Amino acid sequence: MKVLLIKDVYKLGRAGDVKKVADGFGRNFLLPQGFAVLATLGALKQADKIRAQASVRREQLNSQLGGVADQVNGLVLTFSSKAGETGKLYGSITTQMIAEAINSKAGTTIDRRAVEIQPIRNLGEHKAKIRLTMDLVPEVKVIVHREGEAISVTTPDSAKPEKAEVPVVEVEAKLAEESVPTEEQASSEEQAAE
Repeated sequence: MKVLLIKDVYKLGRAGDVKKVADGFGRNFLLPQGFAVLATLGALKQADKIRAQASVRREQLNSQLGGVADQVNGLVLTFSSKAGETGKLYGSITTQMIAEAINSKAGTTIDRRAVEIQPIRNLGEHKAKIRLTMDLVPEVKVIVHREGEAISVTTPDSAKPEKAEVPVVEVEAKLAEESVPTEEQASSEEQAAE
């Protein structure tokens, strides 16, 4: 089936393009949603007009979302998760979690469907793309570390790495020292008991 795109469709084409698509995709998605019309002779005559209108709309949308793209681009998100010895997570970091972290950190309203990354199931550093428009696709860095470990993150604003300190290790070390009495403490306790 040949269709004339009325609106930009991600991973298919821009408005005004004539594309050959599967019958089901065209009949069940593109036509009912208003993304395309059948590529008839009358519709093809309007392709230039549709392209011109779409480019104006695209420029307006890009100018509106340009500030959001600048805020989001280069963000570093850190997640702590439980993981096995091989580095495989017991759960996963989903696009919903990434979108919520971006929204809380940058004060935006990005939908989870705009985040392009498969669910993260391993420790380490990953890149996620945020699709705001077809032209604006900022990248964020997602760092997943094991729960209870200290990590060092280099932010783009500063050249010095920031250390995330984990007080759990220090508390366990102090408890171990308190539970094992030294020789002086043991001898003074024995003398006090007599």
